[in-house]
Amino acid sequence: MLEKVKQTYEFLKKKGIYSPEIGIVLGTGLGKLVNEINIDKVIEYTDIPHFPIATVEYHLGKLIYGKLKGKTIIAMQGRFHFYEGYSLQEITFPIRVMKLLGIKYLLLSNAAGAMNPHFRKGSLMLIDDHINLLPDNPLRGKNYDELGPRYPDMSQPYSRKLNDKLEAIAKQENIELNKGVYVAVVGPNLETRAEYRFLRTIADAVGMSTVPEVIVANHMSIPCAAISVLTDECDPDNLAPADIKDIIETAGKAELKLIRLFTALIDEL
Repeated sequence: MLEKVKQTYEFLKKKGIYSPEIGIVLGTGLGKLVNEINIDKVIEYTDIPHFPIATVEYHLGKLIYGKLKGKTIIAMQGRFHFYEGYSLQEITFPIRVMKLLGIKYLLLSNAAGAMNPHFRKGSLMLIDDHINLLPDNPLRGKNYDELGPRYPDMSQPYSRKLNDKLEAIAKQENIELNKGVYVAVVGPNLETRAEYRFLRTIADAVGMSTVPEVIVANHMSIPCAAISVLTDECDPDNLAPADIKDIIETAGKAELKLIRLFTALIDEL
């Protein structure tokens, strides 16, 4: 794995990608932030050695490099998921590459289901902590000490500094920003009523991503922050059939608030 990471790093350097300061991972239906970037390079995942291929319809599969608010940015327009058949090591491979390229911060977004009854569809949730219900861990197997320790601490997986800044920005911009616990499940099916009843006892929102990337970011000492766009309300006693088109539409509308938060945060870093 380490040799593949280095090969990909060398490939991207030869393509003119140098010393990005901030890495961004854009989730389902959340790719419009790239419109705010003064783009210098766009590289298809299919052209990058050892990169997985994004197979989900709403993940474009492009690596974006450029400037935003004076900072050098590298953004993943589309991520990978366990349900696509990839291992968690493959899913988190780009995070390791971005670290070698030089990122100092990692910002992540996702679309998630709101289980906290006080959270509303179309609002945002700042992830304060998470629970990993995926049946694996991206750090399983041989540890490479040059990447991180064998037993990384996870007492504060999401940077308090970044979260505090995001909360202050949200207040200043009058953006509703809930805060809570995110639980990652396998998918791709959405949950049953019984599963929602179980999951809402341990978390505020549920999704199928983000946690593996955050584990690897912590392993490599990258401060990170993540925001969920809450695309549906998962009330087990009033559960309507899921409509993926409605979920994507909701994500697209709420994304404008997410863009304002991330753009203002990048400006402050």
